[in-house]
Amino acid sequence: MSEKIDTETFEMEGKCPFGGDRIGGAMGTPPTLSDWYPDRLRVEQLHRNGAAANPLGTGFDYPAAFAKLDYEALKKDIKDFLVTSVEWWPSDYHNYGPQMIRMAWHAAGTYRIADGRGGAGEALQRFAPINSWWDNGNTDKSRRLIWPIKQKYGAALSWADLMVLTGNCALEIMGFPTYGFGGGRLDSWEADDLTYWGPEHWDPSSAPSPDAMVTREKRWRGENGDADYDLENPLAATHQALIYVNPEGPYGKGDPMASARDIRIAFTRMAMNDEETVALIAGGHAFGKSHGMVKPDEVGPPPEIAPIEAMGMGWQNPKGTGFGRYTMTNGIEGSWTPDPTQWDNSYLENLFKFEWEQTRSPIGAIQWKPKDPNAPKTPDAHVPGQMNELMMMTSDIALKTDPEYRKVCEKFLNDFDTFTLAFAKAWYKLTHRDMGPKERYLGPEKTIEDDLLWQDPIPERDYELVDASDVASLKQAIHATGLSVSDLAYTALSAAITYRHSDKRGGANGGRLALAPQNDWTVNARCGRVLAALATIQSDFDGKSSPKKVSLADLIVLGGCVAVEKAAKDAGVSLDVPFTPGRVDTTQELTDEESFRWLKPVVDGFRNYVDPEFAAIASDRVSPEQLFLDKANLLRLTAPEWVALTGGLRVLGCNHDASGDGIFTDRVGVLSSDFFTTVTSMDYVWKKQDERGMRFDIAPRDGGPTKYTATRCDLVMGSNQQLRAIAEVYAANDGHERFVHDFVAAWNKLMMNDRYDVPRQ
Repeated sequence: MSEKIDTETFEMEGKCPFGGDRIGGAMGTPPTLSDWYPDRLRVEQLHRNGAAANPLGTGFDYPAAFAKLDYEALKKDIKDFLVTSVEWWPSDYHNYGPQMIRMAWHAAGTYRIADGRGGAGEALQRFAPINSWWDNGNTDKSRRLIWPIKQKYGAALSWADLMVLTGNCALEIMGFPTYGFGGGRLDSWEADDLTYWGPEHWDPSSAPSPDAMVTREKRWRGENGDADYDLENPLAATHQALIYVNPEGPYGKGDPMASARDIRIAFTRMAMNDEETVALIAGGHAFGKSHGMVKPDEVGPPPEIAPIEAMGMGWQNPKGTGFGRYTMTNGIEGSWTPDPTQWDNSYLENLFKFEWEQTRSPIGAIQWKPKDPNAPKTPDAHVPGQMNELMMMTSDIALKTDPEYRKVCEKFLNDFDTFTLAFAKAWYKLTHRDMGPKERYLGPEKTIEDDLLWQDPIPERDYELVDASDVASLKQAIHATGLSVSDLAYTALSAAITYRHSDKRGGANGGRLALAPQNDWTVNARCGRVLAALATIQSDFDGKSSPKKVSLADLIVLGGCVAVEKAAKDAGVSLDVPFTPGRVDTTQELTDEESFRWLKPVVDGFRNYVDPEFAAIASDRVSPEQLFLDKANLLRLTAPEWVALTGGLRVLGCNHDASGDGIFTDRVGVLSSDFFTTVTSMDYVWKKQDERGMRFDIAPRDGGPTKYTATRCDLVMGSNQQLRAIAEVYAANDGHERFVHDFVAAWNKLMMNDRYDVPRQ
């Protein structure tokens, strides 16, 4: 018997409009596109955190608002709060300082050097998945505790800045002299759904346990201690949902030496050397305590899947009061020092003075206690008069066990002032590493005077800038070299494309393309002849009796402008490519070669480059086009900018090896729309050259020999539906001039990504 249908509403009579008979609907939870098509290229992620998500609007000037803050009053408000206690989440030792240090540390500690992602810069600890990681248990309480301060100062104080500044104030009220604070972090307004945090399928509702930690194998190669023991790039954490390492040691087995190996790899991936690593661990563990009074599987779900009445707070604890002496975080219970709210050297003193033996926390987690029954005790955080045994984690014992870490510990043990300065600098680096050039820092406590190598310093300009007349003369000099459009454009591209918006590193400013390690990269081999010719032009110009000079960095970009202008003119569109002088050349001494090696590309689709090692093994897990998308994201490109740049670079002949892959034109060096007309054409067939589908032949559909060759980074512009929709705009009969102007705008954005001395687009 059929249901009766209302012919006006087209609803079945008597049925709830949101009932189970309807698929999807306003109240439904249908599968997402990623559920249906798990391997799809998620181009929409390029538009994450866009203007539409920002309640402050695109015109909001955060530096101006921050400058109007009463900074000293702000710090006083924070410090006054830190030595209070609220009933719903009482402070340990009547001091929120240690808890807030952990919040700031874990916000900044997600940073990783391989791709510059993570860090405190966007306050992503507020959003999934980071807000619900095991290792961030109860950081939701920390943020709620400081909400009244955020509420008071409003938009003039970002969450990202507040979290780090609160960590600094916490250190200061406990007697530690911080190295400084730079504001300027801009909040994100939505979760980061693009960053790769690991290959594991993680159930956020499951509790951490040694059994769960077994999944760490998916991100590791080799066995702990083997020569080939290493962590998958770009990851830094040793396990999904951790910030650094398992405090009980790998697999929760309590092995200090194995823990030391994990620590070294994880902290190196976070851009920390051995001395900085020891300083951070020993300095951080000088304060507060660890919490392990309730079994993990008895604690409620994390914030992202907590019930609606929890109002965004997770890890509801059913035991006792659920907080205070019943608090549960990582399962280890106790404090490292006799005075957990005072900066001193007792952590290292007791670590080395006593022998330590394994024991178990109240819930069974591995920890360590002194063998000597006369060792100092530590006061209970909540029970007046009660004294407890000192505690160390396996990751603490690791510092004493590993020979290299032990040397650093002994150095700090014998010189407390050196330790204090080392921790101050390491904390400053930890909390500012993702902020980019120090000129971006805001506030009265920024340390602009210091040139710290990890900040990629560039000397101050001590000469007058070139004017329009000088630029015109320099353009003529570049033309006179006879360098090709392809080589000039390629060199400018190679300088600018190292930029990554994640931690504001790289870019053309500084002229590091001519310095090690970048001048040794195979992908930059095409640039040598151009750099030599531009250096001659620079020398000739600077040799004049004039206060004006021009940097090699500016000449590299100007050479690209010359190339694009000529290519556009030859395509029938006359225009001026924007050029903003002011870049300064840095020196080899001010270049941290080791950390810059991480900027070497694995896949660079803009230059049609794929590292041979990646091509041989890694592409089974992640495709070149996925890393191409990742690079576009790091360059802060929109999808139309990504498409326009790719098509333009192909017709300009900007392949790293000058190959013909993707060069769908017989007019190389002319800024035509030929790439798009070919990639959208039905006149061709596309055939794999190899079984894995890394390179392709393109031949006329009606027969005939191969006309073009291509890579996956070429074909994705026609195979992905979102990218193809854009390519079709440029391939249309009326699309060429639009393409040229869009390419020039995207090119200029690329060249200006690292110019924080001028207003951003």
